[in-house]
Amino acid sequence: MTEPAAHPRPRVVVLTAEGQPLPHNLDRIRARADVVLADAAGLPAALPGAEVLFLWDFFSPALRTAWPAADVLRWVHVAAAGVDAVMFDELRTSDVAVTNAHGVFDVPIAEFVLASILAHDKQLHVSKSLQRQGRWQHRELTRTAGSCALVVGTGGIGRATARLLRAAGLQVRGAGRTARDHDGDFGTVVPSAQLAAHAGWADHLVLAAPLTAQTHHLADARVLAAMKPSAHLVNVGRGALVDEAALIQALRAGELAAASLDVFEQEPLTPGHPFWELENVHVSAHMSGDVAGWRDALADQFLANLDRWISGEPLANQVDKARGYVSTSP
Repeated sequence: MTEPAAHPRPRVVVLTAEGQPLPHNLDRIRARADVVLADAAGLPAALPGAEVLFLWDFFSPALRTAWPAADVLRWVHVAAAGVDAVMFDELRTSDVAVTNAHGVFDVPIAEFVLASILAHDKQLHVSKSLQRQGRWQHRELTRTAGSCALVVGTGGIGRATARLLRAAGLQVRGAGRTARDHDGDFGTVVPSAQLAAHAGWADHLVLAAPLTAQTHHLADARVLAAMKPSAHLVNVGRGALVDEAALIQALRAGELAAASLDVFEQEPLTPGHPFWELENVHVSAHMSGDVAGWRDALADQFLANLDRWISGEPLANQVDKARGYVSTSP
């Protein structure tokens, strides 16, 4: 294997968007590299001669269009856990390294999942609605400890979620690319390709997988039909992990108790979408990992990796481009 080469003072393009705050450490990045700021429209003009592209506007698909201008590009860093926005064929088959924000969002998203499960089991959404109506209505709640959570996605976010749910007393299994019986965080991991055969075990089905060709609409009508009528679905991965039309139908028919959704196939969620009105759907605005300071953490992570690149050290958080994510497990 060829050893990584040093790259003294590389040219770095930072892809930004209008209204988006710039990285807080931009001066320190500029001290190490020749930096060009570009938006999506200006990316084709900015890329020639650039070795590094920092996708600060991390959901932008602009690189696909600008790809012919990437004459010497060697490394793309995506300031997000998911890299589906840039996984087009030309990049996937190229020698360009792709890294992501692996690790930054693991614990915050795990906390969000636990909060969603507790809010569901303890009927906090119902209590708030009754409060607005000025109604005192005693109810019996659901015990969370001892309930079953199937976490789909066995990467960093899924593992942090499994650890936190176990600490709260839940029984946890994972669903991943390959099945295994002795996984340290999950215990048992079932194959996500056979999710419908295992979904009936879960009181809470948590989707924390990356979006790939294999996981698109993974939670489809078959999976939803296999779930308990009392079950709760939580999606903190990508909206397209769920067949939203099938989910709406299942929720309306009472085939599924509730869904806590932080991500959607189209974002922002469009006005008039059924998810806004369904009483058993809890909507948040793609914010499960965005705790105070998250942008600074993303910028600092890129700077640390840039130092590795400049000194010729291996990059951290390299994405397996064939799989579409950082491979941390079988």
